[in-house]
Amino acid sequence: MKSFADLNLSPELMKAVTESGYDTPTDIQAQALPILLGDATDFLGLAATGTGKTAAFSIPLLEKVDPKLRTVQGLILCPTRELALQVAGQIEKLGKYKGIRAVAVYGGASYTDQLHGLKNGASIVVGTPGRVVDHLNRGSLKLNDLKTLILDEADEMISMGFKEELERILEQVPSGKSHIWLFSATMDKQTGRMANEYLRQPQQVQINKKEMLSSKIEQIYYPVRESDKPEILCKLIEAADDFYGLIFCQTKQLVTDLNSYLVERGYKVDCLHGDKDQNARERTMQLFRDRKVKILVCTDVASRGLDVKDITHVINYSLPRELDNYVHRIGRTARSGKTGIAMNLVTPSHRRLIFQIEKLTNSAMREGKIPSRKEIGSKKIAKMLPKFSEQETFARAQEIMGDDWKTAIEGMSTEEVAARFITMLMPDLFNDRAIKAEAADAARERDNSYGSRDRARTSYGSRDDRGGGYKARSAAPRGEWQRRDRPAREGGERPYAPRTQSRPWSAKPAGESKPWMEKRERPWAKKEEGGEERPRREFKPRASGDDRGEFKPPFKRGAAEGKGLKDRFERARKRD
Repeated sequence: MKSFADLNLSPELMKAVTESGYDTPTDIQAQALPILLGDATDFLGLAATGTGKTAAFSIPLLEKVDPKLRTVQGLILCPTRELALQVAGQIEKLGKYKGIRAVAVYGGASYTDQLHGLKNGASIVVGTPGRVVDHLNRGSLKLNDLKTLILDEADEMISMGFKEELERILEQVPSGKSHIWLFSATMDKQTGRMANEYLRQPQQVQINKKEMLSSKIEQIYYPVRESDKPEILCKLIEAADDFYGLIFCQTKQLVTDLNSYLVERGYKVDCLHGDKDQNARERTMQLFRDRKVKILVCTDVASRGLDVKDITHVINYSLPRELDNYVHRIGRTARSGKTGIAMNLVTPSHRRLIFQIEKLTNSAMREGKIPSRKEIGSKKIAKMLPKFSEQETFARAQEIMGDDWKTAIEGMSTEEVAARFITMLMPDLFNDRAIKAEAADAARERDNSYGSRDRARTSYGSRDDRGGGYKARSAAPRGEWQRRDRPAREGGERPYAPRTQSRPWSAKPAGESKPWMEKRERPWAKKEEGGEERPRREFKPRASGDDRGEFKPPFKRGAAEGKGLKDRFERARKRD
């Protein structure tokens, strides 16, 4: 199979396929379509996300559905709401000339629209397992005439906890006249057990993991410290020619915090995670598809099946805990034959994951260089140059500029005026904060990506990390002081000062006493008025007992031990 024309599709479906831009089939499409369009059979397809699985099962499903029947003939189960909406939209797009309607049912949305779509004769239902079970219990969804059940991303649905719902749906599928097509990225034990139990002699197609990752994705990793991640992330975004991409984080809280940070920096950004309600998620995705939002910070909820055209970059702010998700994440870019860039911010404790990812994907990942502020500034200026040539820009500037502006720039050359305006527009152009390219040693690095404690900043100042034992002064020989603990040298400054003292720490001339080195006065050595210095009080042991000096032990002891104490006190009394 070299093209979709070789499949002998119906004219209506072939017209929709051509309009959708399908030209050359992918590996999974080339192997699965001839099987699924042929004799009715169960099917098992293993391929990563981004390889064209949606078209691989949508085209044969639409070819088998009879639009004259106003009953549900196809049911597609998806792990997330976004994927369900996306698949339903693809079904509507490909089946528009055949008059086939699809309805999406998923949690977080009103039942009214979903019930209306089910009652109006939808031929194909696309939904999440939980909401499909709800409709089955209500009786609003009936599977009596079901011909094909499709499990899309079956491994992800099981890992998300939908195993019981899937088994409940599979038990209600009419046996003998319906077939099950299972598509999955991986085949773990639970997915394999479900396939063995419910699929009858399935035909299987598996795309090698070596073929799963597109060769048009450039993979780069940057060794960073955890504390430098936000600043380096901004540098990578600004250094890109036209950034339009996804930033993946490990937790919902990290997604929210990073989104707030980028909003404060002035980026067009929004976030996507499981705690957002459905309406907010749909608005976010629409803004991202319309490019009104250029950056989407998200969890792994967007790593499966999210199909957005022309995504240029994918940044892994946190590497995934399950390495298979790495392939799903970066599969959002370099789609439809285009190129893409995958960037990874790697802390020392996760450096070993780079080698595991390279082994998993059978591809090399190069180490990247963090761009400097000057390089970023040069790119910004290059982007601004075309606007300088626009006549409208000069006309609008002349309207705003009054006599004060003309007086201020009088005597300046054109280059000097342009340089001053650029500096005003980008004040941080020459403020390059030093970030070490090499990250700290893994043993000394505190990594916060997996829930370890952050060091909070307080409004009263910060404090140094706690330290003690031999590690506190490991660089100094025994008996000596660290540089920070020594007094200041001649003409220098003392690098460390107690917080309770606020005095200039510049060293005084040699021979002059230093206030922090003066001896404190002893309270017992103070002179009384008109008298001599009071001598230090001598210590005398106090013996317990009554006025006659009879010894009474303060607590009960053994006979021998009590006798020894009594003898010692008697000898002390005689000496006095």
